[in-house]
Amino acid sequence: MLIYLHGSDTFRSRQQLKKMIEKFKIDRDPQGYNVAVLDCAREDAGKIMEQLLASPFLAEKRMVVLENVLSATGKKDLQEEILSRIKEKRIPESNVVLFWEGEGKTKTDVSKKLHEVLSKEKFAQEFRELAGVQLSSWIRQEIEARGGIIDSQALSYMSTHVGGNMWSLNSLVDQLTNYTSSKITLGDVQLFLEEKFDDNIFNLVDAIVGKQPKQVFRMIQEQYSKGEDAQFIFAMILRQIRILVELRDLFEREDNLQSDAIAKRLNLHPFVVKKSLPLIKRYTLLQLQYIYQKLLELDIKTKTGQGGQSLLLDVLVGRISINI
Repeated sequence: MLIYLHGSDTFRSRQQLKKMIEKFKIDRDPQGYNVAVLDCAREDAGKIMEQLLASPFLAEKRMVVLENVLSATGKKDLQEEILSRIKEKRIPESNVVLFWEGEGKTKTDVSKKLHEVLSKEKFAQEFRELAGVQLSSWIRQEIEARGGIIDSQALSYMSTHVGGNMWSLNSLVDQLTNYTSSKITLGDVQLFLEEKFDDNIFNLVDAIVGKQPKQVFRMIQEQYSKGEDAQFIFAMILRQIRILVELRDLFEREDNLQSDAIAKRLNLHPFVVKKSLPLIKRYTLLQLQYIYQKLLELDIKTKTGQGGQSLLLDVLVGRISINI
């Protein structure tokens, strides 16, 4: 039996691969003696053929998983050998051979022919990127399978802003269902979609207050290179410093409060509080207030035409990093 899993959606094809291996082990190989998984881009061609042609050990069937055999560089002879054996039916009938291909491109004529032959097999599945109704349905099903509920606005926002990147979507679904005990809302989704940039902002703020000017300038330039403008970076820094000032002030007055209680008191998301607490324990309220005041002064200068925001921001963080 030949099985072929391929397509641009490697997340779902990986899920299907895992299910098939687990099912085979349960049905045919509970001891785990007859499943071989090989990455053909890394393994020696001789070892691959040895596994492909080996007989089952104390069982009727054996599963051989060949990953990336079509896109493997320098494996033309191996591809020709496998193609020839498929056409001439010279692969042992006792072996279930599962071909899995990631996003690598077929680079040789023989690999393209192998793709054509495998695509015609009865158990060939192509996993294309989901979109529209199919994507929304997948997101809802995954959230519900993990015990969550999502409203329609949040669902639409996820499918629009993350798209068919299923690896990112799966991670986002995990985060949302773990941190949101009630129905997932649009605000929850927006918060977690900002998380990657927030991580950079947390690190940037930490470097500013921690007197690391070289690191600060490098991190700001990285954000510029990613297409973020000075206004957005400034707004995110100001927002984070304001949150840190509020948290530090409350922490100095009541240092025994739990993060959930702090979130309710300050009307912040619990996730934001949990990420901010390590920072406020490293810096004093006076340090954070000083930075916040300087940021407000910069905002006034920008709005009154006293300089470009990018230049003023660079000068400000330099002064803060050195003088604080």
